[in-house]
Amino acid sequence: MIKPWAKDTAAEGTRHDATLVGEAGTGWSTRARRGDADYSLRLNDNTSKPEQQVGYAATGAPPINTRDSFTVSAWVQLSDASANRTVLSAPGGNGSAFTLYYSSAYRKWVFNRTDRDQTGPVYIRSLANQENPPLNVWTHLVGVFKTEGADNLPDTDPSNDTIQLFVNGQPQGEPVVLSKTAATYTPWTASGGLQFGRARVGGQFGEYYFGLLDEIEAWQRPLSTEEVVEEAALHQEGVPANELVGEWDATSAKGGEIAENTAYPLPSMKLSAAGATLNEDDNALVLDGKTGYATATGPVVDETGSFTVSASVRLDSEGLEAQPIGYRAQVVAQRMGGDSSWSLWVTKPADGTYQWQFARTALGPDGKLAQSAQVLAADVAETDTWVQITGVFDAQESWQWVNPSDTSQIETRYGKLHLYVGEYDQWSDDTSGFSAAQQGSGELSLGRGTTNGTTGNYLHGGLQDVRIWTGAMTADQVRSQVMGTPDNL
Repeated sequence: MIKPWAKDTAAEGTRHDATLVGEAGTGWSTRARRGDADYSLRLNDNTSKPEQQVGYAATGAPPINTRDSFTVSAWVQLSDASANRTVLSAPGGNGSAFTLYYSSAYRKWVFNRTDRDQTGPVYIRSLANQENPPLNVWTHLVGVFKTEGADNLPDTDPSNDTIQLFVNGQPQGEPVVLSKTAATYTPWTASGGLQFGRARVGGQFGEYYFGLLDEIEAWQRPLSTEEVVEEAALHQEGVPANELVGEWDATSAKGGEIAENTAYPLPSMKLSAAGATLNEDDNALVLDGKTGYATATGPVVDETGSFTVSASVRLDSEGLEAQPIGYRAQVVAQRMGGDSSWSLWVTKPADGTYQWQFARTALGPDGKLAQSAQVLAADVAETDTWVQITGVFDAQESWQWVNPSDTSQIETRYGKLHLYVGEYDQWSDDTSGFSAAQQGSGELSLGRGTTNGTTGNYLHGGLQDVRIWTGAMTADQVRSQVMGTPDNL
């Protein structure tokens, strides 16, 4: 069955519309990176039969010349990592000139080129830094092929040709010099149309994608690192686009579970056996600060990219008064080993004084804390009233890192935290910069956390409208999308 898919919306050059081919599990999805009213391409994600997992899309002719410098990019949401999964490729008669894909052998995202168009080529790869990327989350991938030829002229010296993979705007390793990996490397031009979701390997098409693809782009030039960062921000009408990917609403709770309300395949929040109750008057989850919590399997977002998390919280003043100075409770957090990769907190720095906090942490190979960042609210947190707390991690926002042992050494790094109390962005200093590529993989929890391997940090109070978005919201978006939404948890 053949269905029309997407129009090429570029403003320059010849148009290359894509045609969708496939049966079960292939078509459109409203789960799309730009949010409401957007659509993505869904490939093979609702069938378990391998013989039916052959959906793809393709252009009728090549939109780029793979012999010259080019860049390709896509937003991806991978649903199955049991085999190689191709995002984009450019086929010739026997193989593919390039492939942007997930490798089940390396367990990483990969951008590769082949030395020649033959059934048994040499594969030259630029590999992602991190293994085991999370499934069912939006991730931005970019592959850059760069020659040293003059603009608009064929490359006459392939010895300096390089490839490089970018994930969520960040370069993965150093550029790979193709001729150093394969002495037989010769840049060659793919003859087939751009393939969305499959690649030609050994003369046959295969390695079909399983999940969602969106915002696919191609340029006949190498994008700079700064341009890749801008693409990963996904601006729309001057502001970054976002997509609601997680929402738990207590009004739909049944028994000891709170259902998740988006179209994404996320589990319900399961309430603890004791200390967690549902208050129908407030449509809220009420926690006793001792044993009460709720959890679901995470993660919900790719935390190496931008995301936003928000919850409406009512602190119980009586319960907090009984806690010692230094008390800390997690409102909502993503677990990572024995700690939390990100978390919204309330702290007690002094008697009768409480403070909101948004924090991120990263662990090193030894499992110990390697980097942390935080934003503290400027004002004292109110108790016994509902307060909307929003944490934003903007993976594309730059900040200046100064070497503490040599203050003359300054470099630009990317990734900053913001904390909003209500609609107000809290002032932050240099401690809000976070450049580590860290991904939580454990439970998503409400009302408790884990610190240094010890579970605790229970919350005294209630929770409403817990929501998580892919994408970093601006202050105006927090006001319109978070504060302007009446939904309760």
